[in-house]
Amino acid sequence: MRIAVLGGGVMGETLAVGFLRLDPRPDVVIVEKQPERADVLASTLGVPVLDLDDALAGADVVVLVVKPQDTPALLARMGDAVEAGAVVISIAAGIRTATIEASVPAGVSVVRAMPNTPARIGQGVTGISAGSQCTPEALALAQLLLESVGLVVTVPEDLQDAVTAVSGSGPAYLFYLAEAMTAAGVELGLDLEVARQMVNRTLLGASMLLDTSGESAAELRRRVTSPGGTTASAIATLGDRAVDESVVAALTAARDRSRELSGA
Repeated sequence: MRIAVLGGGVMGETLAVGFLRLDPRPDVVIVEKQPERADVLASTLGVPVLDLDDALAGADVVVLVVKPQDTPALLARMGDAVEAGAVVISIAAGIRTATIEASVPAGVSVVRAMPNTPARIGQGVTGISAGSQCTPEALALAQLLLESVGLVVTVPEDLQDAVTAVSGSGPAYLFYLAEAMTAAGVELGLDLEVARQMVNRTLLGASMLLDTSGESAAELRRRVTSPGGTTASAIATLGDRAVDESVVAALTAARDRSRELSGA
């Protein structure tokens, strides 16, 4: 199987690395317009970095990993160069499958995907949606490929904005919390590096416990919140400041912005 990754930025490299871990190993090629970056990719990944036409020739899967604003120009250049029967996977935020389907030959299956940055360490979450002409086999192939960098969930395309709000932007929310907890630790007298290590490992351990225990977040929170204790005092303060409502408002704002960017 030949996979053409169009775009050699961080996510393009991340996906290429994931694909190269598959067994059997696919034939991966990359398109990257920056010469210096192309040299880095060729040397570190050991894959060919080609021009667009050569990359698309014979490609079974084409992965669009360019910025949304650059996608229309790329689609115009691709034209009929995409092989009939190929699968096109796009991670360009806000670009609808219908837009891509209008730019590629009939019989090409289009899948829209929204990964997140933990894909860099194989712990990503990717929401995928099938285009109107996408076959079940093509969607299954897209899922298999993207599982090389983490969990894959299938959603209707009209929920991709919600995926963006929850998991696409989600890592930033955790990083924001880590920043705030670290700053609070320093304000309470801890050394910066000590506070950073404590916060990072606490969030990592809690996330792993949540993922593996089989218990809900609410139940795990109740287990650690003794009545009248320190945790109860902290949780009550968060409740008084309507942190839960703020989270809902924040994710809603992210969803709405995603809709604006897609023109929905």
